[in-house]
Amino acid sequence: MSIALAVWVLGHLYVFARAWTVLRPAGRAPRAAFLAVALLLSGSFFAARWLEDALPAAVVVPLEVLGFEWMAVWMWCVFGLLVVDVATVAGFAFRGRVRALRGGAFAVAGAVAVIASVQALRAPVVREHEVRLAGLPREAEGTVLVAVSDLHLGTMVGRRWLDARVRQVEQLRPDVVVVLGDVLEGDSPSESRFLPGLRALSAPLGVWAVNGNHERYGRQAGSTGGLEDAGFRVLLNRWEEVRPGLVLAGVEDLTRHGRGRMVAADPVGEALAGRPEGAATVLLSHSPLQAERVARGGAGLMLAGHTHDGQIWPFGYTTRLFYPLMAGRYDVDGMPVVVCRGTGTWGPRMRLWRRSEMLRIILRAA
Repeated sequence: MSIALAVWVLGHLYVFARAWTVLRPAGRAPRAAFLAVALLLSGSFFAARWLEDALPAAVVVPLEVLGFEWMAVWMWCVFGLLVVDVATVAGFAFRGRVRALRGGAFAVAGAVAVIASVQALRAPVVREHEVRLAGLPREAEGTVLVAVSDLHLGTMVGRRWLDARVRQVEQLRPDVVVVLGDVLEGDSPSESRFLPGLRALSAPLGVWAVNGNHERYGRQAGSTGGLEDAGFRVLLNRWEEVRPGLVLAGVEDLTRHGRGRMVAADPVGEALAGRPEGAATVLLSHSPLQAERVARGGAGLMLAGHTHDGQIWPFGYTTRLFYPLMAGRYDVDGMPVVVCRGTGTWGPRMRLWRRSEMLRIILRAA
């Protein structure tokens, strides 16, 4: 946290120092306005969090939205300005063009933010996969699973968006709906207002869920992060036979592995233990970790989320270091793994280059 705060402070000093050379505010009033805007942008996110219980939502929510959106714009400003400074040797070369080049960096950052915002507002694309499962009985042939992940309902992603996603899921005619964690942001008790909308999700074989890292954040309590309050049947290191010969298994958030906070010593092993012999098994996990362990345990398919496919450049490069199974379909020791890049967005309501998505999985007998 200390490192992140230091990067935030130094990065803002750098961006606003360069903005000063571009705008060159003259006079007391323009300079005061510049400093006020700088303080507002750099401190709005923290102010919203610190003052959440002291100020009305009409004040806190705009501050939080501004803080999240500025987070992405600031990052792109830093990258653009660094490119200009390297090319101009920190302004010592091409002195006559430095001001215009720095202004161009700010303009590009703003344009990229507009593109990313438009992309995030588009409805999630539906990715369809046919998967052959060993042991799937003839009666279960063609079973449709619709998977959503990382909704992050809260300040940035609201009720109207949720209602539209519920309708979108209904149009896909699922037999089973699976929710792969991070349903709520976990920042505020007011997020309970989303529960009626979440309860509208339905399918003949039920709505099943696993918890994500946000299910244990903030004020959400309990091992299932309150997902049962939304009407979901939560699979916490256990399995259920949703129809004869078809098993859904689910594990706790595997990003906790190695941090001493796991509910089970071997979540995957516990989730897969004692299944009906020969039953086709789909394992649900918030994060695409331990896929080899899942394959060795006999699952025929693994579904996961969490990565957001990086969401906005350049986070994809760093995310891939921790999650090689980033987004899309993979084969791990003969077992298909499908990773959803996220149905919602975290933080800035932006997505650069790749849209949000939900998955439609059609199960076929092997």
